[in-house]
Amino acid sequence: MAQPFEYFVIFAEMRTGSNFLESNLNEFDGVACHGEAYNPHFIGYPKSGDICGFTQNMREADPLKLIEVMKRETKGLPGFRYFHDHDPRVLEFVLNDPACAKIVLTRNPIESFVSWKIAAETGQWKLTNVKHQRTAKVRFDAQQFQEHLGALQAFQLKLLRGLQTSGQSAFYIGYDDLKDVEVLNGLAAFLGLTSRLEKVSEKLKKQNPESLRDKVLNYEEMESALARIDHFDLNRTPNFEPRRHASVPSYVAAPETGALYMPVKGGPEDGVQKWLAALDGAAEDALITGFTQKTLRQWKRRHAGHRSFTVISHPVARIHATFCDRILSTGPQSFGEIRQMLRKVHKLPIPAGEVGDDYDQAAHRAAFLAFLQFIKANLGGQTSIRVDPAWASQSEVIKGLAGFGAPDLILREAELEQGLAQLAEQLGATCPPYAPPKPDHPVLLSEIYDGEVEAAVRDAYQRDYMMFGFSAWN
Repeated sequence: MAQPFEYFVIFAEMRTGSNFLESNLNEFDGVACHGEAYNPHFIGYPKSGDICGFTQNMREADPLKLIEVMKRETKGLPGFRYFHDHDPRVLEFVLNDPACAKIVLTRNPIESFVSWKIAAETGQWKLTNVKHQRTAKVRFDAQQFQEHLGALQAFQLKLLRGLQTSGQSAFYIGYDDLKDVEVLNGLAAFLGLTSRLEKVSEKLKKQNPESLRDKVLNYEEMESALARIDHFDLNRTPNFEPRRHASVPSYVAAPETGALYMPVKGGPEDGVQKWLAALDGAAEDALITGFTQKTLRQWKRRHAGHRSFTVISHPVARIHATFCDRILSTGPQSFGEIRQMLRKVHKLPIPAGEVGDDYDQAAHRAAFLAFLQFIKANLGGQTSIRVDPAWASQSEVIKGLAGFGAPDLILREAELEQGLAQLAEQLGATCPPYAPPKPDHPVLLSEIYDGEVEAAVRDAYQRDYMMFGFSAWN
């Protein structure tokens, strides 16, 4: 009988048991799962340099060719694991390819989130010998979990729609079923395999078998935060309800006055939040954060006459700030893995560590222009690195905000004092002074800006220039 599929993909996330599932799939005769083939930071596994002789640089240049190489060079049925932040260039192709078997692995999001926090704390991502087990108790962060949950929901909905519109089905398997040999043999039947397992492989061990109460430092606080979420959503797959927009947890409201800030990442968030607190004469920690769609609706009902607003920045200023704060910097807010990827694969000419005295204006200008080349390719879907909100087109970000509720006001950073004064007047409040944040960058934008820089930014953000009428930066 002919094989129903030419290859397979395991759609999963970190800490959902995907390593365990891969290990057991590889126990079947005629199966070879090649790890995280499209992880933007490595190919296959963290210490591997290639898959079937196909290197990471080759994958960056032609991601779909890797699938052909795996099919041609693998003895048996090849496959790989794919997470929501893996190379987006292959997702549509894989979803629409009936020759690809889809396996969707899920786990209770709060359990996977806590497990991820523990692994990040201990540095242990796999366990083969319980004698080497590392343990830790972690602190639950409600806003971080909301963002985690939003990303999972968005990815599951994308998978669901892709399967529905292409008329395909997937094999769904839950974390708790991974040790059920009958379920694994059912997966083998779905893949068209003739071999069967007699028992589940025990090469990999469960790392944190304790209850959530024993793994979370602020368990009661976590319970309280989760009470605002419909628990039916936490286990329902693939369709999460309500369909939250991932940006809602980032919204910030004044303590008393009905002012709601909907941030555009890369903009003057710190300065605006300080102003928002000052609007009520309060400290910043009094600001209301961690919204869900449910709690945001409740807030709006309690604040008749509320006003929501966002702030857009000139593309040159915004992308330069993002470059300095997220890529050039090595501080806690920087994107360390992306930074390494940009240096390794995209040859970004920035220091390996902290910026030193030999990093001058010429070096900064060259590095910034190289980063802008990457940004143009990234926004065009030509790289494996995610389009992060910090550099996504502002027009696309605001379109996403409107998916739940459009902001009443779109203020411009260059005219923010005037815009905030108008906002305060509409709310019947006294407008406090606005203090623009002072950039703490090794080289100021004014020291490197010229026509070439302006042209490179405009080339990457043509839609923002057109939609918002930006002229040259000054």
